[in-house]
Amino acid sequence: MKISKEDVIKVAELARLEFKEQETQLFTEQLGNILEYIEKLNELDTDNVEPTSHVLDISTPLRDDKVVKWLSIEEVLQNAPESEDDFFVVPQVIED
Repeated sequence: MKISKEDVIKVAELARLEFKEQETQLFTEQLGNILEYIEKLNELDTDNVEPTSHVLDISTPLRDDKVVKWLSIEEVLQNAPESEDDFFVVPQVIED
């Protein structure tokens, strides 16, 4: 698949990028090479290939969820310098 210089310019405009003439020519050539390589990959028979998300067959170990006693609101707010209606009072960070 060939990509035109106009396609590169259009994509650059959409991404709000500015290229010099020499850069546009270089990117047109490089993107064309990438698209040609993808076309070659599309020629491969992948019907019996399982999709993979990782090259190794690993899984993320997870612990069992257990219900445990947690602190009450009073205990949580016990050391708070200031609280109001069961919430911490903190300095305002967004100016009006």
